[in-house]
Amino acid sequence: MRDVHLVAVTVNGTRHEVAVEARRTLADVLRHDLGYTGTHLGCEHGICGACTVLVDGAPTRSCLVFGVQADDCEVETVEGLADGDELNALQQAFSDRHGLQCGFCTPGFLMLATALLRENPDPSDDEIRDAMASNLCRCTGYQGILEAVRQAAEAGRT
Repeated sequence: MRDVHLVAVTVNGTRHEVAVEARRTLADVLRHDLGYTGTHLGCEHGICGACTVLVDGAPTRSCLVFGVQADDCEVETVEGLADGDELNALQQAFSDRHGLQCGFCTPGFLMLATALLRENPDPSDDEIRDAMASNLCRCTGYQGILEAVRQAAEAGRT
């Protein structure tokens, strides 16, 4: 017998009601039930950070949270950052500073950096490194990511 719950979750400002099996992760609900495929699944153990989304403003590994736990929550995914075809300052900075290569880890870094810049709009390089250290990238060497977050912080001050 399947344990199914009706979950009401707001994703990027749009409210969704979805029937969710209790055992399914938030990442699976976002990707497979709601179509937010920008949330990537890498390790499925909470280590890599590719699945990072914001739940009620806090960075959250969506592979470690059950979908039913997001009931009545606000979830932000990478799809919610741009304004239509217009990249936000952080996304543009990642492009400008080569903060991405294969792009697999990028959604997690973007969401983590979004939370950082909301909490601390003027982070030091050490604070950026500390915040970004919880996500893994196998391609960039991290310098472009650091420069991108710094550029977005500077853009927010102007």
